[in-house]
Amino acid sequence: MKRITVFMLIMLTFSLLAVENNLILEIEVLGNQNIEKELVRSLITFEVGENLDPEDVAKSINNLYKLGVFEDIKLEKNELTQGVSLAIIVKEFPIVNSIEFSGNKKLSDSKLKEIVTLKKGSYWSPFLESEVKNSILSEYKSKGYHLVITDFKAIDLGDNKVDLFIDIDEGAKVAIKKIRLHGNKLIRANKLMSKMKTKKASLLRSGKFDNEKFEEDLENLVTYYNKNGFIDARIISWEKKLLEDKFIIDIYLYEGKQFYFGKVLVVGNERFTNELIISQFKFKDDEVFNLEKFNKQLGSVASMYYEEGYIYSTFDHELQKSAEKINIQLNILENNRAQVRKIHLRGNRKTKEKVIRKHLVISPGDYFQQSKVMKSQQNIYNMGFFEPDLHLDNPTIINSDGDIDLVINLNDKVSGTANGGVAINSQEGLVGQLAVTHNNLLGNSWQAGVKWEFGGKIQNFSFNFTNPYFMDTSTLVGFDIYLTTKEWDTYEVQTDGGSVRLGRPLGFLNYSRLVAGYSFYAKKYSILSGHEDNASETLQDLDKKSWQNTSAISLTFSRDSRDNVFFPTSGSNFTLYSELAGGPLQGDFNYFKQIAQISWYTKTIWQLALRTKWRFGYVTGYGGEEAPPDERFYLGGTGPDGIRGYADRSVGPNEGGLREIIFSTEYGLPLAGDQIIGLLFFDAGDSYNSFPQFDFWDMKIGAGVGVRIRSPFGLIGFDYAHNFDTRRWEPHFQFGTTF
Repeated sequence: MKRITVFMLIMLTFSLLAVENNLILEIEVLGNQNIEKELVRSLITFEVGENLDPEDVAKSINNLYKLGVFEDIKLEKNELTQGVSLAIIVKEFPIVNSIEFSGNKKLSDSKLKEIVTLKKGSYWSPFLESEVKNSILSEYKSKGYHLVITDFKAIDLGDNKVDLFIDIDEGAKVAIKKIRLHGNKLIRANKLMSKMKTKKASLLRSGKFDNEKFEEDLENLVTYYNKNGFIDARIISWEKKLLEDKFIIDIYLYEGKQFYFGKVLVVGNERFTNELIISQFKFKDDEVFNLEKFNKQLGSVASMYYEEGYIYSTFDHELQKSAEKINIQLNILENNRAQVRKIHLRGNRKTKEKVIRKHLVISPGDYFQQSKVMKSQQNIYNMGFFEPDLHLDNPTIINSDGDIDLVINLNDKVSGTANGGVAINSQEGLVGQLAVTHNNLLGNSWQAGVKWEFGGKIQNFSFNFTNPYFMDTSTLVGFDIYLTTKEWDTYEVQTDGGSVRLGRPLGFLNYSRLVAGYSFYAKKYSILSGHEDNASETLQDLDKKSWQNTSAISLTFSRDSRDNVFFPTSGSNFTLYSELAGGPLQGDFNYFKQIAQISWYTKTIWQLALRTKWRFGYVTGYGGEEAPPDERFYLGGTGPDGIRGYADRSVGPNEGGLREIIFSTEYGLPLAGDQIIGLLFFDAGDSYNSFPQFDFWDMKIGAGVGVRIRSPFGLIGFDYAHNFDTRRWEPHFQFGTTF
C-alpha cells in the first residue's frame, strides 16, 4: 500500500512539473496531532523559493514514512499567480492508551509486558501487530507451547487513541513424542540419541523442543561420527511434524565410510625436524581416526612454533583417503619469527615500573614465547598490587619483519589499610586491634606495618619493615620490633626485642629464595595465679629467673611455584625453617628448632583445585636444657599448626609437644574468581614429645566446609569443622592463609 502511494505521489509530482511555473511559494503541514510540524519540515528536502523536483519529493516522502508514525501521507498543490503552494497532509497512527492481556495462564501480565516492546504511548500500526505477535509466540515456544493463537483488538477512544486488547489462546503444551534417525547403519540409534540433549517426553523429561539446543545436537551428532572415523558424515536434512499436540522429529543423515589413522607427512618445516613434529601425533596402528584427537595434536604442533616466536606460522592439512586409511599431509608455512621490541606497562598509577619489570621473565630483544608472557603476567598478579582484570593487549606489529610490541594493562588496587576493631576468638577471648599496614609503600613494594593488639590475655605491639629489592637489587632486607604479652593456659610470657633478616633468590633453582635472620629478645615467664601446683619444674624455674635473653639465628629456604598465590591450581610451595638459639650465640636459652612444610596444588574437574599440605616440626634443647614452653608445638584451631574441629592449642601435651605432624587436604571452588573461595577440607595431626609416642591411627581428625574472602584488610576465613573424637561441630574464624 505504501509503495503504491509513493508511486502515485511521484506521478503527481511529474504532472505538477508539467506546469510552467513550479516555484514553491508556501509549504504547509496539515493533519498532525502529536508530531510537531517542525519535525515534518526538517525531513522534507525541498524549500520555499525552490522549484519542485521529483527526486526531492520521493526522498521527502520516504523520510517521513521511515518515522513509522504515519499511516498516510498526501501532497496537495494549489496554483498561485507567481508559483505554487504545497500542503503536506499526514495521518498519524493511533497512540496506545493501554494494553491488556487475557487468556494467559502460563505467562503473567508482567512477563508479557516485559517481552513486548510495545508500551503505553507507542504508535499502533499493522506491522507492530506482527512484531508483538512474534515476540509472544517466541516466548511461549521456549516454554513448550507451540499452538498459541493471538487475537488483537484496538478500541478507538477518539483523539487518535486506542485501548489495545490482546487475547491469547495458549493451547496444549507440545512435547516430543518420537525422534527417528534415518541412514545410520554402523552406529546404533540409541548410542547417537545419548549424544543429544533433545529428548522425547517421558516420566522424568518434559520433551520440550528447543530449536537452539536441537541445532547443537545436530552438530554433536556429526562430531561424534568424526571422532569415530566417519569423516564424511553429515546431516542431510531434518523435519519436525506436528501431529495433534505432539512432535515427531525425523533426522536424515549420511554416515559414509569408517577410516583409520594412516601416516603423517610433513612439508615446509625448517625450524623443527620431521621426527619431532610427527612425534606430536600419538596414535596406534589400526586406531580409528578421531578428528577431535587429531586437531588437539595439531594444536600441539602449533604451540611448539608459537613458543619459539613463530606466531605467524600456518598449518594447513590435507586428509588423504587411501583404502580404509586417512593419511595426513601437513603443510607448514613458518613465516618470520617475531621478536619483542618493547614491553609497555599501562595503568600502574602507584607501583613503580622498575618494580614491576623485575617480575618479567621475557625482555625486549627476546623472541616471543607464550609461556614466558603468561608467566610474566602471573608474576605481576602474584605481587598482590593489582586487580584481577590484568590483561595483555593483542601484540602490535611494528615492522615488516613481524616484530612486536607488548602492552600489559594493569589496574592498581588499594595496598594500604588502617583499621581497628574488636573480635572474639577461642584463643585470647575478647581482643581489640589497631593497625596500619602497607604492602607497597611509595610504590616500591616495601612492606611496613604498625600493629597494637590488646585484651585480657594479650598485649602486643609490633612494627615491621621489609624491602625486597634493596638498592634496586634482588636482595631482601627487613626488621621487626615487638613488645608482647601473651597468656597461655598456665603461664604468661612477656617478650621485648626484635629481629633482622637478609635474603636472596637462588639463581640455580627457579622460584627459590634463602633468607637468613638474627633475633635478640628478652622474655619473662610468670605462672598464673592458681596454677602454681600443676606447673612443670621447667616453668617454675623460669618463673623464678625473671627476665632472660634469647639470641638466635635462623635460615629459611623456600621454593614457590604456584601459578596464582590467591587460588593456586598448579605448582607447589615448599618451606624449610631452621633456628638455633644459644650456644655460641650466647643468651639464656639453648634450643634447636626445625619446621618443614610442603603444599601441592592440582587442578581437577571444572574449576575445582585440590590442595594438600604436609607439615613436620621438631624442637629440642641442648647443653642440658629443655626447649622453652612457648617454642613448643600447640596444635588445634586454625593457623599454621591448625587442626580444624579442635580448639586452639588443645592437641598435644599440656605444655606443648617437641614434635608435630599435620596432614591437611582442601578442595577449593572459586565462587567469585579468586576473591571468594568455597572449601571442603580434611585435617589430621598430632603433637608429642618423642617419635615412639606417635601413633598414626590415633591422630586427631577434623573435616568440614569453609569459605575464604579476599578483603581490603586481607584474607578472611570461616570454617565449620566436625571433630571426629567428640562428634561435635566447631566454628573457626581466621585471618590469613594456612596453605
